[in-house]
Amino acid sequence: MSAAPGALAAYRPALRPRVLLSDPLLDGAATVHLIKDAETGSSFKVGPKEHFLIARMDGERSLAEIGEEYAGEYGRRLGDAHWKRLLGLLGAKGLLAAGADASPGPSTAPPPGAIGSPGAPAAVPPGAAASMGSSAAASGRATASVPPAPAPPVPEKRTLLRGSLPLVADADATTARLHRAVGFLLAPAVLAPLLALTLAMEAVVLVRAGELLLAVRGLLANPVLLTGTAVLLWVSTALHELAHGVVARHHGGRVSEIGLRWRLPAVIMYCTVDDYLYFGTRRHRIATAAAGAVMNLIFLLPFCALWLFAPLDDATHEAFAALLLLGSVQALVMLVPLPPLDGYRIASQLAGATGLAASTGVYLRLALRRSPEAAGYPRRARIAYPAYAGATALVLACALAAAVAGVHHLLTA
Repeated sequence: MSAAPGALAAYRPALRPRVLLSDPLLDGAATVHLIKDAETGSSFKVGPKEHFLIARMDGERSLAEIGEEYAGEYGRRLGDAHWKRLLGLLGAKGLLAAGADASPGPSTAPPPGAIGSPGAPAAVPPGAAASMGSSAAASGRATASVPPAPAPPVPEKRTLLRGSLPLVADADATTARLHRAVGFLLAPAVLAPLLALTLAMEAVVLVRAGELLLAVRGLLANPVLLTGTAVLLWVSTALHELAHGVVARHHGGRVSEIGLRWRLPAVIMYCTVDDYLYFGTRRHRIATAAAGAVMNLIFLLPFCALWLFAPLDDATHEAFAALLLLGSVQALVMLVPLPPLDGYRIASQLAGATGLAASTGVYLRLALRRSPEAAGYPRRARIAYPAYAGATALVLACALAAAVAGVHHLLTA
């Protein structure tokens, strides 16, 4: 069988410009890629074989050429029926550009029932929106995971007790302006010294933790300074969110919304980065996830300098000491590798996984029961899931030990 026989062979499909594809990710025992339409926000998962084909739909290569590459990689060729199913999946989700052919001539026009005919909506061949099926998977052909189309999201009802409120009309343009203003801070020559200073600051916090704990206790007896410290911590939280957006913008991401969210008595700022999982490198995704906590620590640097070196009155000196400890705890808590914290996103990227916590739980239950299914997990998963569980347990144990030590110090100082 030819790589793409019949009328389909010359068709040159192209994805729409805002269709995003992720790197391979562990999903339980499977390896998947995420595909997202950045314009509508819809996304779904496909396997490595589908990704191999879809990633090559650039409008330059014909299905025959893509099929030859697929055959060279997987040792099998795809027929018209399989191409129609895959193209039908992409067409049903609106991911193919109209008029994707390399030339307008009839010899390269999409066949009837295919997708992307110029000047017309994408058509779906009969039955093409269905999955390629288990029989295709068993034979080594491309298979597609096709969930039902999601229902349009229902806007959250805004009440006095809970809700959200966008603060800007164009969050992406606002983030772009912020990036132009402060993007120089992301240059290695600037960022490296800042990170070194934050590490030195945290070393001071660790060494003088007892003194800082007593300052927090003293702060609770001073309502004015307590209120001022709470306001500064809220500002730090707002900068945390904006830092995610600015770093995402630095790496080519898009921010869809900046606003306020409240669950009384808590009121926080939020910044939604749409395409974080689709950045080009893992380093960029980790940097975006870590940006908020790093911003929290950088925010504390001038207060640390004042606390250490400025001639302050006792009350202000104590308030800055308390802010230093509380702000450090705020930043470090965000790095705990539990959902939905930033640390969990970092851990997911280090493991190269989606749904890391749930997949880890399933795998560990199977492994503890010595189920044969556990042995069927790929080697990378058998390493990543226990490593995540062990690292999380270690972090939580350290946090608990620090809390117990802090309480003991307060009771005995």
